[in-house]
Amino acid sequence: MPDLFAVQNGLSLIIGLALFAAKAFALVDCVGRPAAQFTYIETLPKRSWLIILALAVAGHVVDGFRPLGLLSLVGTVAALVYLAQVRGSR
Repeated sequence: MPDLFAVQNGLSLIIGLALFAAKAFALVDCVGRPAAQFTYIETLPKRSWLIILALAVAGHVVDGFRPLGLLSLVGTVAALVYLAQVRGSR
């Protein structure tokens, strides 16, 4: 029988890496997107999104890649809002 703590730690690491990848993808997408598109879809300016997403990525690293850490959860919500609002408005 596998050690349940090892399974939990492994699953937590996989989820943490997946959420980090989503935040990093949102940040890279924001960097590559033209600033005019942000005003076109009536959302926050590009500079604001860059700051929010960079803080989300940094917060995830500071939280130690724990998916249920406070900074990680706040950053995940920010990245998902960006992806739904900005990237989803194509």
